[in-house]
Amino acid sequence: MSKIHFEDNIILVTGGAGFLGSNVVKHLLASGAKQENIIIPRSRDIDLRVWENCLSITKGVDLIIHLAASVGGIGYNMHNPGSLFYDNAIMGIQLMEAARQNNVGKFVAVGTICAYPKFTPIPFREEELWNGYPEETNAPYGLAKKMMLVQAQAYRQQYGFNAIYLLPVNLYGPGDNFNPDSSHVIPALIKKFIDAKESGSDRVEVWGTGAASREFLYVDDAARGIVRAAESYDKPDPVNLGSCMEITIKELVDLIAELTGFEGEIMWDTSKPDGQPRRMLDVSAAEREFGFRATVEFREGLKKTIEWYVTQK
Repeated sequence: MSKIHFEDNIILVTGGAGFLGSNVVKHLLASGAKQENIIIPRSRDIDLRVWENCLSITKGVDLIIHLAASVGGIGYNMHNPGSLFYDNAIMGIQLMEAARQNNVGKFVAVGTICAYPKFTPIPFREEELWNGYPEETNAPYGLAKKMMLVQAQAYRQQYGFNAIYLLPVNLYGPGDNFNPDSSHVIPALIKKFIDAKESGSDRVEVWGTGAASREFLYVDDAARGIVRAAESYDKPDPVNLGSCMEITIKELVDLIAELTGFEGEIMWDTSKPDGQPRRMLDVSAAEREFGFRATVEFREGLKKTIEWYVTQK
């Protein structure tokens, strides 16, 4: 299929006002899309769990980038597995079916790294995606988002529907969610260390053993990768989006403590889960298929995230 020219397209970006979505919209505009042609539904106005809403919002649309999701960190996933499964599954399934019925030209489904099996050989290759069950604490969320891959491939096979599926690794950056009830690891740690420093506390408690590892992708890099894929990737195979780095949670905690200027004691609550043991992606397919490579160095990205958070307080 030929390269999409964004300036000619009506584009629906679900979750377009959110952390990742606002960056995707910025890159769409930089790539030629017209502001008046980008539709950004707000969840308070359009509930994508309602079929009629999906049907109406996809009418007359050329391209859909589906980013809307109900998400959270390990604690949030442990307390809300049912709603996380239902909300994410029903939104994706209904939106893609509505897009098919309304003859939308292309559907970009953005999944999650949580879809990978708990024990996946490092680096994670896309062909390993079905070789085991996801890590238990976020399996309902991961599997709900993974169903979009099944749907995308099935719809391509039966209907010739052009749907692609991307697997971004853990994101971070300015504009992230810092709510301690639902935030992911980087914003949660930044908030803990800044709060401790400002209150004069000499200790910070963090979850787990610190032995688990993660890969992180700066949100602006992720957005650029999604827009590149939307523009020129048209195959059924899922594609990882990552930065090809790996850091243990202990190393991450020490780095954030250093960058926030916290010099007190770090207490590890080992009764809390670590989550998936290791995460690092093979990102060669993204570079090969649509020329994407992450550019923001991790320490620099963390500095920018911390600076943004401090100015927002």
